[in-house]
Amino acid sequence: MRRTQCIGHYIRTIATFSVHPSIKRKMALLHDKCSKAESSVFTPGNLKVRTIKVKKSDDSLPPAELFIMAPESKGVYPVILFCHGYCTANTWYSHLLQHISSHGYIIVAPQFYQCLIMSMKDEIKTATKVTNWLSTGLKIILPENLKPDLSRLALLGHSRGGKTAFSLALSQDLTSLKFKALLGMDPVAGPSPPGRVEPDVLTYIPHSFNLSMPVGIIGTGLSNKSKGFIPSFAPNGINHAEFFNESKPPACYFLAKDYGHCDILDDSKVALASLVCKSGKGSKELMRNGVGGIIVAFLKAYLVGESEDLQSIVDAPSVAPITLGPVIYVK
Repeated sequence: MRRTQCIGHYIRTIATFSVHPSIKRKMALLHDKCSKAESSVFTPGNLKVRTIKVKKSDDSLPPAELFIMAPESKGVYPVILFCHGYCTANTWYSHLLQHISSHGYIIVAPQFYQCLIMSMKDEIKTATKVTNWLSTGLKIILPENLKPDLSRLALLGHSRGGKTAFSLALSQDLTSLKFKALLGMDPVAGPSPPGRVEPDVLTYIPHSFNLSMPVGIIGTGLSNKSKGFIPSFAPNGINHAEFFNESKPPACYFLAKDYGHCDILDDSKVALASLVCKSGKGSKELMRNGVGGIIVAFLKAYLVGESEDLQSIVDAPSVAPITLGPVIYVK
């Protein structure tokens, strides 16, 4: 039974006893806050979403092939640059990205490589070029009724793409646009601690990241587990925990205890990834809804200025459709 259900039952029960009115009000307020978070950010938003695929040969001259998700409704929307993980494609995250976009965000996801030999440094260069392209090229691609608000620009990355996102955020002197928020989904610095992929990002010094933006980290409880003889994709020492440890406040950390490194991918791709990567037994749709809801709540807090949903999740993690723990918020 979820905490919101327990709280609701408790409130109805104590109403029959003599309880101080202030306690009743606090319980009712907590129930209302949790119910609001559960019914909003963890379910698809009210906006229909369109998908736009852009080739490098397009008139807008993007530095890479792009997978874009954007609301169909007229409006001005914040923009998210999404960096996909190693051995994956930008389209493998379509369900998760659609969830986020339906809450009012334009998501630009470059495809960093067509083969597996692209270096990390080249990946970061491509991400930098795409960032600089946004101010001139994105408005050409989008329908006239959509306006990207590049003053509210966020970075989001998964796995190796999480490291790409952090590397880009740490090199903002190379971009014409400035990021206002940074999120890593199970970020990983390399295949193993002795073999970190250059450039080095981790310093193993707490709060050492030279970042002036809020950071959100979402880790998975199974990401450091091996799959038979196959090593884990995100071993201890170079995974989500260390990225959070080196982040300065404000920073949030959420651990999806029962899920694996690739469980945010679309269902067909999760099945493929589970052959080599430890996967959780729970519903992958609930995992995507949970992660998507955390991302939406974080961005609402730091791009829109509405922090209620984020605080509700921190105060009562069981409002999420997946088990979260620990949850840490350092302001």
